[in-house]
Amino acid sequence: MLATAHSPLQFSAIVERLGLELKRAGAPPRRQEGRRESGWVLIDCGDVIVHLFSPEQRDRYRLEELWGRSAPVVRFSG
Repeated sequence: MLATAHSPLQFSAIVERLGLELKRAGAPPRRQEGRRESGWVLIDCGDVIVHLFSPEQRDRYRLEELWGRSAPVVRFSG
């Protein structure tokens, strides 16, 4: 899963809420890499890996383009 956080506050809120909800569901994150200050955090949720990016880092890495060649990409906006 790829997501973009548009501010440091939003970045922290998404990481914190995701961790909380996973713990409540009995499946706490297995591992977390990166820091919001770097503009990228990876959260290993077992069967799902979450990549949370700042807009600049998401544009830099362009994972949708890399994965879109071999797997379907579903875009959500809001």
